[in-house]
Amino acid sequence: MKSPSARAAAFLAEPHLCTLTTLRPDGSPHVTAVRFTWDPVAGVARVLTVASSRKARNVTRRPGARVAVCQAEGFRWITLEGTATVYDDPARVAEGAHRYLDRYLSAPPAPPDRVVIDIVVDRILSLNL
Repeated sequence: MKSPSARAAAFLAEPHLCTLTTLRPDGSPHVTAVRFTWDPVAGVARVLTVASSRKARNVTRRPGARVAVCQAEGFRWITLEGTATVYDDPARVAEGAHRYLDRYLSAPPAPPDRVVIDIVVDRILSLNL
């Protein structure tokens, strides 16, 4: 995967609301608003959620599922595509929460069944970045 440009990396650090697209069991897209974090060193986007959420269930049902997270503001947007895995490992969830706090300057919700969706990004699409 090619690294994002400096402008794209700066945009990914801005605290915007984004969308996550996963596939339902029937193959139709499920798009939901999320907050996510980007780890440029590992090439991983992370979304915190609960295990019972539709997005987590969609990924769990399809090991190696392809997903897309998209951030847009005005005429700028970036989409990160890759394979997703749901983890309930406390260390991985804590890493996701730490990065969330750094990006959004507030702690994420902490429900008892919190999980993290790790997206290993292999394609980046963008406009005006």
